[in-house]
Amino acid sequence: MFKKIIACGAMVCAMSASAMQVADVEVPEKMSAGSSNLILNGAGIRDKLFLDLYVAGLYLESKGLTAEQVVNADQPMALRLHIISGLITAEKMVNATNEGFEMATGGNTAAIKSEIEQFISVFREEIKEGDVFDLVYVPGVGVNVTKNGVEKDVVKGVEFKKAMFGIWLSDNPVHDGLKAELLGS
Repeated sequence: MFKKIIACGAMVCAMSASAMQVADVEVPEKMSAGSSNLILNGAGIRDKLFLDLYVAGLYLESKGLTAEQVVNADQPMALRLHIISGLITAEKMVNATNEGFEMATGGNTAAIKSEIEQFISVFREEIKEGDVFDLVYVPGVGVNVTKNGVEKDVVKGVEFKKAMFGIWLSDNPVHDGLKAELLGS
């Protein structure tokens, strides 16, 4: 009897820690940023012209922040991008990312131009369906960019972090529906 209770308790824990399912992609409930544990705030699909491009998940230390608070906070956070379309190429990702920075900053990218170029260099490698990019911000360190679990670069600066998260969460995001999903709205 005692073993059955333990087994049931373990099953409940496993179910409560299970991933969220978005477009056949399992989005983990937790991530880490340095020594901080982050929880999934929200996840959704970036689409364009009725084509699903990637699944994005936003991870924060706690839920309930507004988009402006997330963008401006100097605290650990992360975005995971899971590519779900073979139509995304390195060239298209570079162009879309540049456009995202322009939109997020109102065209005021001069102060972080070198950081944007450093960040975008990661997307110049071949991109294929199934690739996963983690963009993990740690205060005092920067945005750690990984592709399929391999660290590619660390881009320093809180102003860069604000602009990068602004791509999805600014007043002029790349996709309003995805912004709402990332915020759990």
